[in-house]
Amino acid sequence: MSDLGVSLQSLRSVPELKYVNAENVVRYRAIMRFFYQEYKRLKYWMKPEEVWTEVVKWGVLPDYTIEQCLADLEQLAEWGNLASRHDGGRASTLEEYMKKKMQYLLRPYSIEIERLLETLERVTGYGGSLESTLFDSIAEKLFEIRRLAVETSPEAALELWTTLYDAFKRLHENAADYIASLQTAKAEEMMVAESFLVFKDRLTNYLQNFIQALQRSAYKIEGNLENISEGVRDLFLEQVAEAELAKPRLEEMPSKETLLQELHQGWNNLRRWFLGEGNSPSELTLLERATKEAIARIVRSVIRMQERKRSGVSRKKELEHLAGWFARLDNLDDAHRLAGLAFGLFRSRHLQGEDLRHSDRADQSMWDEVPTIQMLRPRGRKRTGKQDTEPVRENEERKRRERESFLQRQAEEWEEISGLIGRGRLRISELGTVPPKTRLRLLQWIGRCSSAPKHAFVTPEGVRIAMLNSDTPERTVLVSEDGELHLPDYELAFALTDAVREVAAAGEGGLPNE
Repeated sequence: MSDLGVSLQSLRSVPELKYVNAENVVRYRAIMRFFYQEYKRLKYWMKPEEVWTEVVKWGVLPDYTIEQCLADLEQLAEWGNLASRHDGGRASTLEEYMKKKMQYLLRPYSIEIERLLETLERVTGYGGSLESTLFDSIAEKLFEIRRLAVETSPEAALELWTTLYDAFKRLHENAADYIASLQTAKAEEMMVAESFLVFKDRLTNYLQNFIQALQRSAYKIEGNLENISEGVRDLFLEQVAEAELAKPRLEEMPSKETLLQELHQGWNNLRRWFLGEGNSPSELTLLERATKEAIARIVRSVIRMQERKRSGVSRKKELEHLAGWFARLDNLDDAHRLAGLAFGLFRSRHLQGEDLRHSDRADQSMWDEVPTIQMLRPRGRKRTGKQDTEPVRENEERKRRERESFLQRQAEEWEEISGLIGRGRLRISELGTVPPKTRLRLLQWIGRCSSAPKHAFVTPEGVRIAMLNSDTPERTVLVSEDGELHLPDYELAFALTDAVREVAAAGEGGLPNE
């Protein structure tokens, strides 16, 4: 056994695969497919006459003889695809018994090869699916492991592990295949077709429902994995191995150490998929990110199609028809009224700008907001003479203002955080009336703590903010200058990271990231 866990036996040549690409591949594969179909019907030992008769009935080998069939069966037995034994059951004399009559049986390697080939024949794409119910199943089984690890029997532990790991494998493989199918050239072609507009709502809702189920169940799964100690895990896997070894089998069973090693590897795969390893993000995070990117690609494709459809519409016939109405009018006043009806309301234009709201009040009118100034450039293609080259705009003054504004906001946040570090902990109910900026900052910290795996994050200034009671049932009211907000009575803890402590010990002043 090498350091990578691969033995020389597992890297041997596979003569059982020779028939797939042999010279008479059609004859060999026809025989093997017949044996596999009979195996699924629970019929195992086959005689050469039965094999030859059924293969000829398929019509794929019109000139196939019994002598060729006998030679092919011997060759497959030599490659290890078939097992053979002497057939003396029908003999009535010694001479008949001594004649070489054989029966053939499909070997385990060949069964798996034919099963693989049968599966590959049905593959038309990546397939896969996003089964959101698997998250709930995994969370439920992990909770049962926590609750019953000490009291459960080996048989119940084996059933629990089999259900858990099968759900995990289905989730990983099906989700990976489905996300990969959205990256293919066929998917790209479909997303630019007009027929995709009918399908896009179902696809977007499907992805969004999966994201919601992922976000809803991820914390349960991560919490259960973190709360299962190594002792509980080892005891549970010992029971699984004990039940697995207790099964009566004719084949050689692996040793208990090997089986436990495989079970621990499976548990580590499950933990790494949901919790990550070291500084690497978890596969769950990557799956969530890939699904969100797929939704964004769909939305972008639909927007491009709609814009292309709008820009390519010709209104020539409509305008010619309207011009005929104007030509038939004799009164100028009627022409003015027709123009008012035809051109009174121009098509609206949607302008995007930065939202600079100074209050979160829901009853405040949009007319009371600060206006957003947007520079518009003419869309006409006609040029009225030579145009001077537009110089590159000087943005140093705007950059300086933005920098000063950012540093001011950073200084305000650091001043507020440094005041909280001295307190160590803070409850929402302990606050009095706070300004809107403080309320927004608190809500931002609460939101980041709620979405973090361990309900804690580190600010750019090097301060670790942790939520100590994320599931508290207690409620309180956060009073601000512009209203009241009812929310759980969260408790936040503030602490400096090691890097900030080293800077403080060295006597360096200013902001940690300044």
